[in-house]
Amino acid sequence: MNKLKIIKNRYTVIFITVFSIISTNSSLFSREVSPKLNSIGKSRQSYSSTSDPIVYYAVHNRGNLQLAVANNGTFGSFGALVNDVFTDEPVQSCIYPKNSDIVYLWVGSLWIGAIVGRDTLVSCGTEDWYDVREFWPRPNDSFRFISIDEGSEFYSDDAYSEEDFICVYYDTVTDVNLTGTDQTSRNHKPLNIKVTQRSMAWSYEYADDFILFDLQIENIGFNKLENVYMGIFVDGDAWHSTNAGPQGWNDDIVGFKREFDAPEGNGFIDTVNIAYNADNDGDPTDGAWDDKSPRSVMGTRVIRTPSDSLNYSFNWWRIDYGVPSQDFGPRKIDKVNDPFRRMGDGRLGTPTSDEDKYYVLRHKEFDYDLLYTAVDHTDDDYQPPPSNADIYSSGFDTRYLLSFGPFNINPKEKLPITFAVVGGEDFHNDPGAFLTHDPLNPDIFYNKLDFSALAANSRWASWVYDNPGVDTDNNGTFGKFRVACFDSTLVTVDTTINNVDTTITFYQPDKCDTTFYEGDGTPDFKGASPPPAPTFRLEPDVGKIKVLFNGLRSENAKDQFSGNDDFEGYRVYIGRDNLKTSFSLASSFDRENYNKYIYKVNKLPEPGFVLKDIPFSIESLRASYGASFNPEFWTKNNLFQVPGFPDSIFYFEAQDYNASELGVDTDIKKRFPNQPYPSNLNPDSALADELTEEGNLKYFEYELTIDNLLPTVEWWVNITAFDFGSPEVGLASLESSLSIGAKSAYPLYSLSDVAQNNYENIYTYPNPYRKDGNYRREGLEGRTKKDRPDNRARQIHFVNIPPVCTIKIFSIDGDLIKKLDHNTDSSDPQSSRAEWDMITRNTQEVVSGLYYYVIEWDQGSFVGKFVIIM
Repeated sequence: MNKLKIIKNRYTVIFITVFSIISTNSSLFSREVSPKLNSIGKSRQSYSSTSDPIVYYAVHNRGNLQLAVANNGTFGSFGALVNDVFTDEPVQSCIYPKNSDIVYLWVGSLWIGAIVGRDTLVSCGTEDWYDVREFWPRPNDSFRFISIDEGSEFYSDDAYSEEDFICVYYDTVTDVNLTGTDQTSRNHKPLNIKVTQRSMAWSYEYADDFILFDLQIENIGFNKLENVYMGIFVDGDAWHSTNAGPQGWNDDIVGFKREFDAPEGNGFIDTVNIAYNADNDGDPTDGAWDDKSPRSVMGTRVIRTPSDSLNYSFNWWRIDYGVPSQDFGPRKIDKVNDPFRRMGDGRLGTPTSDEDKYYVLRHKEFDYDLLYTAVDHTDDDYQPPPSNADIYSSGFDTRYLLSFGPFNINPKEKLPITFAVVGGEDFHNDPGAFLTHDPLNPDIFYNKLDFSALAANSRWASWVYDNPGVDTDNNGTFGKFRVACFDSTLVTVDTTINNVDTTITFYQPDKCDTTFYEGDGTPDFKGASPPPAPTFRLEPDVGKIKVLFNGLRSENAKDQFSGNDDFEGYRVYIGRDNLKTSFSLASSFDRENYNKYIYKVNKLPEPGFVLKDIPFSIESLRASYGASFNPEFWTKNNLFQVPGFPDSIFYFEAQDYNASELGVDTDIKKRFPNQPYPSNLNPDSALADELTEEGNLKYFEYELTIDNLLPTVEWWVNITAFDFGSPEVGLASLESSLSIGAKSAYPLYSLSDVAQNNYENIYTYPNPYRKDGNYRREGLEGRTKKDRPDNRARQIHFVNIPPVCTIKIFSIDGDLIKKLDHNTDSSDPQSSRAEWDMITRNTQEVVSGLYYYVIEWDQGSFVGKFVIIM
């Protein structure tokens, strides 16, 4: 056996042993008493009196990244479910991708440190022991919600994104019952700062994987804050919500990426300075991914600082709560001009006091990634690897601090800070990749990780913050750009023009291509937007669902970025749950128009066809080229040349499917096909015969029937609107979010049919309910309850019931088992059905037996029975 093989086998054994230790809470880990164990399932929204400030949580739910943000300098919910202040719905810390129940964050926090006179002070939202809470809102302060979405109740001209959450908090509270104390028992001493925070989210395809935070840091005290450093502290854990506990948070990796290859190629590099955390292997099951596998990566990137010349630092550590001497973080060796500092309690990694925190904030250091812990970095002035380096490098419960500074803040002065929380999917691509991890040669595994999505989303976060090539403040500056130049060359191209085979030969001159990659330095906080999705409702019937929608807003909205009327069409999707990946296209409609690709001799890096104009309608093309002109005839293999203009060569391609004839080449139909265009686009000013009973403009009413559906399962439907993109800036077609606004229905009898029969056809299913029926495995229950174990995701359905009624379930002995209050609006497609999770009123699992149920409503009652076999 060769040496390399021995090393791999040795560390494979160590890796297996580590996770055996974790699962049994023995050896190395048994001495730790993590406060995380006391936090799971507990609410963070607590206060001691009505006069105390209250910590609220607002949940970004617009894009693909769902993030809980608090009004106290933290984001994430400490592993607990918290209620959204606007919806009162319970939510987790940070879910990515949306609705996946995969968590990527325990908590993140703002740290601010400065020198005030002779004091070294740091204020932080939280830290490793989770007891310190040094930022607080004023009593009675909460969040303000504003949106650029004109269809939202929160619409405001002051909004930047579709979901702006604005809050204000301070570090001036000194009540130890609120602030807590650090590990040195020192009471909080304020810097006297006020933070105005705006967090922003978008649903656009290119912008739905990040949340932007824009902070205004104000010195409200009388003293100058000198040598100020700021940091983003992140305790990032990756686990599925059914896997909460040490087995979920003790196997994560952290690291730092300074740069990525730029999309322009030609050797250009984008500097991003992004810290990241992820699960070590993506948690495959039996060698394969499943819907509980945390395969993504989460990062934090600073986008705007008070100065371009600040120092950045990245530090990470793993805390040992029980044995401080086992605490670890990468540290530089002692030097005369940079003396080594051991943290409180003799810790090597975790800062405990204000002085320790400030040291880490200001210490200009970029730690190596956790995967490289067992590699000797003494040549880079780091201390030798710790004794457990091979274990740590396989993944652990770690934190990181991304910091920058120094700068000064004078009294009454405000300074801006902008950072982004960024997600990237498909970080892990090979379920077996981690089995090749060798702590002494981590490149083998590291090179299999895919940072491309994180890089692209990080780039878009900075571009939305400050649009490249846009002179926002009209001072003649458009931002930073790159120039790629190519030498002249003789080019020969064989092609067909006007049905004649021909050869084009020309001389391509020297030319340079210019691409803007950074903005002008003035924040924009905006980007190109898709049309808003139409409003819609569902009408179920046996084996089918009718979808009715109104496209007034979709077809008349202007793009916020370009100002164009760029509506192209609709897409109707259906799926078995509300995950984005579960939807499939049921039907679509789009206007008949064509893209015109023009041949350019001087196109770089080689001659070819370019798309410069927005799509041309069939009417406009026939007006230009003749009434019988057919653009589909002129393809890339059969080029069109304008007679008399030998340099004008082009071809056409359909924009999308051109499924434009309603009811013919698409199943989508007009509800009122003979309705003329309305006299006024404001329904309140339109004529009476132009409106439906609901007050919608008839002209924009559409319908689609999706049939051949299994009636006894839930189906989710969503409708998106899409545009034709912005060819002049290279932006592809944009589609409204598939993750927002989905509705569900069971294809059973409609409520009107049920009511006509006086609710005589009420029944339950499955009846009998069998525990061994494998309903969940077959996708018949629990599809939208992936965070629940099997015994909390069961379903017995009551069908053809009134929209408002009471369901009482009794044992055969007459004992009340459960009471269900069914109270829905008659327009709700779920109004004629209800379900029971088979949990008794005493929160116990139901047992086998015969059960009776009584349904009562204002005009009658019904008695039925069902059987459960457990």
